[in-house]
Amino acid sequence: LNNNKICTAASGALVVNSFILGVGGPVSQAGAAPLGLSATLAHANRVRVGTTPLGRPSLCLPHSCNAACALPGTCDIPGNIGICGTFGEGFFNSHEKETMQFLNDRLASYLEKVRGLERDNAELESRIRELSKCPESTVCPDYQSHFRIIEELQRKILCVKSENNKLVVQIDNAKLAADDFRTKFHTEHSLRQLVEADVCGMRRALDDLTLAKADLEAQVESQKEELLCLKKNHEQEVHTLKRQLGDKLKIELDVEPTVNLGSVLEEMRGQYEAVVETNLRDVEQWFQTQSEGISLQAMSCSEELQCCQSEILELRRTVNTLEVELQAQHTLKDCLQNSLCESEARFGIELAQMQSLISNVEEQLSEIRADLERQNQEYQVLLDVKARLEGEIATYRNLLEKEDCKYVQRPLIGNELKGGSGIADSTSEDKLAPQ
Repeated sequence: LNNNKICTAASGALVVNSFILGVGGPVSQAGAAPLGLSATLAHANRVRVGTTPLGRPSLCLPHSCNAACALPGTCDIPGNIGICGTFGEGFFNSHEKETMQFLNDRLASYLEKVRGLERDNAELESRIRELSKCPESTVCPDYQSHFRIIEELQRKILCVKSENNKLVVQIDNAKLAADDFRTKFHTEHSLRQLVEADVCGMRRALDDLTLAKADLEAQVESQKEELLCLKKNHEQEVHTLKRQLGDKLKIELDVEPTVNLGSVLEEMRGQYEAVVETNLRDVEQWFQTQSEGISLQAMSCSEELQCCQSEILELRRTVNTLEVELQAQHTLKDCLQNSLCESEARFGIELAQMQSLISNVEEQLSEIRADLERQNQEYQVLLDVKARLEGEIATYRNLLEKEDCKYVQRPLIGNELKGGSGIADSTSEDKLAPQ
């Protein structure tokens, strides 16, 4: 679109000298020059219309211009702006030029909008190309240095944690060894106490046996003393009997044969000694049997006690070993639980970071998709506008070609207006010349 010369007359009229639309040729100057005065006078008596939908200045319409615009349904020109067929018979209607000027202005505004949208589209395409060329710098920033620092710190933390775990294990082992020695000390102390108690028991038993032996010895002494007493008493009785029976024996000797009292005494003594020996043997046998039974009982009790003590020691040792193993398993379980919690926390943090990165990338991708959809919609709208404008341009071109044909075929009626329009033509030409 190229407007060559546009000027404003004294009466506020809009006079068009010539214009070019699309590829259509310019309007013939021969037909426009003789009609300058008639167009100016007609323009002074036209009815003023308000501003156009595109913000253009008001147009001047003749009183007889009532025909509607013959453009497609997308045209926004008012119905009273059209081709006037009743304004002057055979004269060129200047309102058609104004209508064409209005349409040219509207087309220019559309083309300006199209150029602006194309510029915006080109900028957006360039931005999309830049984003597609460097996706890492925009979508995912470079965190490699930070990741390296984090990995080094994590390695140091793991080393320190491993050292701490080793120290904890050593401390636990020392504690377990101390507990083991403590338990051994307690077991040995208890064994010592048991042995001391056994020794005390054996001493008491020995004391009891010594007391029993002393009692038995005292009984033997008493029996010996009784035996001596009996012997003395027997001897005394024998002496008394001898003294009492001395005379009688003599008398009997005279009367009867005498009895050997010595043999009788010897027999009695032998019987008494046999009884004493049997009693001594019985007492000694009873003492030996009692002492042997007590010693056997003591030996059996000591053997049973030793067996029980050995079993108790073995059970205590097994209990201590099981307690040590249980504590070791507990420490191992605690270490594994701590390492599991640490690994879960570390992987949870890494997972949260990855999820945040994924969410950021998804948001950026959704934004890019929304931008692409919006640009696609704008592009479709621009294509629709372009198609409509091309249709309008084609209609304008057809109209211009038809008008050019009409202007060529119409006879020029300039002789009728030469007498009264010379001054107006000269003034209009003077005004148009400097422009």
